[in-house]
Amino acid sequence: MRMISTSKASMAGLMPDSEDPEPPTVKATEAPPAQPTELSDEAYATVAEEYMELVHEKAEQIQETREDVEVEYSAGVLSITFPPAGTYIINKQPPNKQIWLSSPISGPKRYDWVIEGEGMHQKEGGGTGEWVYLRDGTNLTELLGEELGIHIYAQAGEEMKGSTDPTE
Repeated sequence: MRMISTSKASMAGLMPDSEDPEPPTVKATEAPPAQPTELSDEAYATVAEEYMELVHEKAEQIQETREDVEVEYSAGVLSITFPPAGTYIINKQPPNKQIWLSSPISGPKRYDWVIEGEGMHQKEGGGTGEWVYLRDGTNLTELLGEELGIHIYAQAGEEMKGSTDPTE
């Protein structure tokens, strides 16, 4: 014979004097963007080329200070050999309107152009464009800063300011 025991649900907190405690307040986090920004072929070409040129320029600046770094940019494909990590390949994918990255540290990712900060409750035209990996919300600019020391965020914000919303 099996004995089954039940007890009355208690609404007490951790402390003996607390009854019916309030649930903890959970801070809402911003979810990764769900969809890329719609771009014409021309707008994609402009935004992608400006971004690739900025990354290329910054990679060459690093190459000038480190003789073991090699940078090559040809036909929309940027190759950065960055010892000891390995070789990074960054390339434009016009059919998908993406920039693809192959990183020896974080692996392959496909980035879409996303304009952030232009939601229902934000000012129109106040958004900023970024290359974002939609599966996890990772930002290409931040990843390049962390893995390669290529910091283009402030410069990209100024130089690409006119191109943040090429759909206008």
